[in-house]
Amino acid sequence: MQFSSMILSNVEISPGYWRIRVTAPPEFSTATPGQFVMVNVSAAIDPLLRRPLAIFDVGITPPAQSGAVPQVFFEMLYRVVGKGTAMLSTRHESDILDILGPLGSGFNQGPPEEEKLLVGGGIGLAPLYLLARELVKTKSPVRLFAGGRTHDDILCINAFERLGVECYTATEDGSLGEQGLVTEALKRRLEALQSQARIYACGPDGMLHAVAKIAAHYAIPCQVSLEAYMACGVGACLGCVTPGKNHSVETPDFRCVCTEGPVFESSDLKWGA
Repeated sequence: MQFSSMILSNVEISPGYWRIRVTAPPEFSTATPGQFVMVNVSAAIDPLLRRPLAIFDVGITPPAQSGAVPQVFFEMLYRVVGKGTAMLSTRHESDILDILGPLGSGFNQGPPEEEKLLVGGGIGLAPLYLLARELVKTKSPVRLFAGGRTHDDILCINAFERLGVECYTATEDGSLGEQGLVTEALKRRLEALQSQARIYACGPDGMLHAVAKIAAHYAIPCQVSLEAYMACGVGACLGCVTPGKNHSVETPDFRCVCTEGPVFESSDLKWGA
């Protein structure tokens, strides 16, 4: 869907990181964890391209008056990294955005008896909250492993904890949680597990590569949500392709992140050496 959306709030939650809540049509309530939207941050020509943002949460505001239609809203997390996101951070309550979405394919939640291990780095935590909320409903045990360079990169942990998710944190400088990489905590949990588990991850390529290797070592399913530069979001420009597991110079195998993903089974992708 392409629709006009009114900003309900736009708040900086950590230095450089923002959480925005906007209105949506009723059909948007069916958005699934892992999907994203393409946001036009300005009515002007510059910047020309929309910005892809993961859906952090979806909800419904009860009607203020009897007989009124409930208002669907959704939230996104974003980091100010360039002109487009800088402009978005200046938008205020009641401003209007042009949005395309929900787009892409989301996470497969798997059997409820599996322990669900969520791994996120920085803004990669964005698509994991809605996933955690849905997994908790299935009575699956859910644990979050959140990592970043500093404590500023660990976002919305309190929101995850309110869902009943057990949270582990690690930062490279030791300013929050243990010092080091969050993948070390993930490996310790997998060593201790005596039951089935499934990993869901989103974050920088290096972290996803490490998580994919860990999942392969322990022979457990792993889904990764890729972060990619997107121009259209609907598969027309093919600017966000990534190598599939069978890719080679002789036999190219590319996957379109915006339509086939952004969520993939880690075993379906070709990772660097």
